[in-house]
Amino acid sequence: MSFDPSIEDLEADLLVVGGGAAGAMAAVHARDLNPELNVVLVEKANVIRSGCLCAGISSINAFVNKGETPESFTDWVSRDNFGVIREDLVLSLARRLEEAVKKVEGWGLPVLKDEHGDYVPRGRASIKIRGERIKPIMARALNGSGTRVLNRVVATNFWHADGRVHGVLGFNVRTGAFVRVRAPHTIVATGGCAGLYQNVNGGLARHKVWYSPFNTGAGLAMGLRIGAEMTSFEMRFIALRVRDFMSPTGVLAQGFKCPQVNALGEDYLEKYYSAWGGRKMSTAHRLLATLNEEKAGRGPCYLDTSHLTEADMVKIKTSYLDMSPSILLMWGDSRIDPRTNPVRICGSEPYVQGGHGMSGYWIDSERRTTVPGLYAVGDVAGGAPKKYASGGWAEAMIAVEDILARSPQAPVDRASLIEAADREQARVFAPHGRAVTYRGPASGDHTPEEIEGRLQKLMDEHAGGMSQDYELTAARLDVARRSLKKLEESLERMVARNLHELMLAHEVTDRVLVARALVEHLDYRKETRWPCYQTRLDYPERDDRNWKLFVNTVYDAKTGDVRALTRPLKG
Repeated sequence: MSFDPSIEDLEADLLVVGGGAAGAMAAVHARDLNPELNVVLVEKANVIRSGCLCAGISSINAFVNKGETPESFTDWVSRDNFGVIREDLVLSLARRLEEAVKKVEGWGLPVLKDEHGDYVPRGRASIKIRGERIKPIMARALNGSGTRVLNRVVATNFWHADGRVHGVLGFNVRTGAFVRVRAPHTIVATGGCAGLYQNVNGGLARHKVWYSPFNTGAGLAMGLRIGAEMTSFEMRFIALRVRDFMSPTGVLAQGFKCPQVNALGEDYLEKYYSAWGGRKMSTAHRLLATLNEEKAGRGPCYLDTSHLTEADMVKIKTSYLDMSPSILLMWGDSRIDPRTNPVRICGSEPYVQGGHGMSGYWIDSERRTTVPGLYAVGDVAGGAPKKYASGGWAEAMIAVEDILARSPQAPVDRASLIEAADREQARVFAPHGRAVTYRGPASGDHTPEEIEGRLQKLMDEHAGGMSQDYELTAARLDVARRSLKKLEESLERMVARNLHELMLAHEVTDRVLVARALVEHLDYRKETRWPCYQTRLDYPERDDRNWKLFVNTVYDAKTGDVRALTRPLKG
C-alpha cells in the first residue's frame, strides 16, 4: 500500500464530524448565524451522497401538522415508545421542526403543498416531499456556506486530552495522510450503527439493507473510548420492510392504506389490536404481529395491494423513485404488477440508532454530551426517538446556538495534545504495518471482512438477531459477551492491505465496541419493554415499577470494562 505519510493540520472555531443531514445543517446554520466563524466539516465519503439520506426520502417523518402541538407530538412519541423517552429532548426539537423544514425548503427541497399553500400531510406527524435529491440540495447549501469540507477523511478518534475534546483525528482514505483538526467545540453527527448483525440478504447482496451500511458506529465508538455516557442501546430499531429490497412499507401502508395480511388473506393486525388491550398499534407491535403470524404457520405475510388503482400506482412509483428505486426495477424487470401480486414483508436486522430508535449519547437539552467540548445530534444522539431527519436538523440548530453563546475555550497544554495525536497515529496505521507479513486466518491474521463475518454471526445467534426471532435471554447474552471479548483480541491481528481495507478495519473495530456496549444494555434491562426491539424470554413482561427508566453505559478504556447504570426519566 502506497500512501502519503504526511500530517495535515487544521484549526477551526467549530468542527462537525459527519456530513449527513444533521451535520450539514449544523455547519450551514453556524455560518448563517456567524459568517466569520471558521467551520470545518469532516466526512468519510462525499457530502453530495453521504449518510442515511444518500438515496433520498419521500417524506419528512417528524413534523407538527395542523391540529397538533409540540406537546401533543411529544405525547405521541412517548406512547409509541411505552413511556420511556427524554421528554425534554423531544419537546425541544418538536418546537423547531417547522423552522428546520422551512430552512431546507429554502435551499431548494421540493415540499408538497395543497391548494391553500399548506404542507400535505402523510400521516399524523409527517409531510410529503420530493426528496430524491435531498443530499445534493443540502450539499450545495453546505459547500456554498463557506464551510471547509474535508471529504474522504475517516474520523478514527476524538482529539481528547485533559478530560476534554479538542477536535478529531483520522486519515484521508485517498492519500493516507494523517489528519488532525483542532477546535474548541466539536459536534458529532456520524449517525448510528449498521452491520452488527447478519443481514436479511446474504452474499453479494449483503449490503442491500434498510439503514445505511456505511453508518458503522464510528461516532458512538469514539465517544465510548473517551468515557462518554451512552443511553438506550437496548432499544434497537428493527424495521418492517418489503422483503429482499428493504424498501419502506409506509409508502403502501400509510400512504395507500394497504393492510397487513397473512398467507390466508386475513388482516391480522385487528386480532392483535384487541388482544393487546385495544391500544393503537405501535411500530414495534406491527412487527411483532407479523412475527407471530409467521411462527403460527400463517406466513408469509404481505401488504395487500389488490385495491390499488392505476393512478395509485403512478404515485407509489413516484414515491419509491424518491428513495428506493430498486423495487421498481424488480417490478419492471419481472413484469410484476403489485395489484395482482401482494408485496411480501419482513423484519430487518437490528440497528443501533437514535432517529427511529433512541440509542446514542446521553445529552442535555442543549445537546451537550457528558464530555466537555463535545455535542451530539441526529442519529448519534440518544433519548429522542422518532426524530428522523427533521429532528436531526432541529438538534443541530439547538447545538450550534448553544455553542455560539459560549465563551472561548481555555488554553490547552500543547504537549498533551501532541502526545494524544501521536498515539492515535500509531494506532490508525497499525493494521497496514501488519499487512507486510500477512499469512492468512490459519496463522491468526485476519482481514476486516473476516472479522465482520464473525461479529455478525455471533450477534445474530446470541444477541437477538433474525435467526432467533430477535429474542433474548441472559444465557445467550453471556455467550455473546464472552465471544465479543475473544473477537476483540483478534483485532490485534487484523491487517489492511490498502487504504480501503484500512477504513474497513477501523469500521469493524468500532462495531465490535458498539456491540459490546449493546450486549450490556440488553442484559441489564430485566423486562420486555419494546416488543421485538428488546424481547426478553426470561423477563417477558413490562415492569413499569422497576424499569420505567433509562439504562446507560460507560466504557473504561483502561480496564476494558463496560459499566451499566440507570438514569430517571427526567434525565
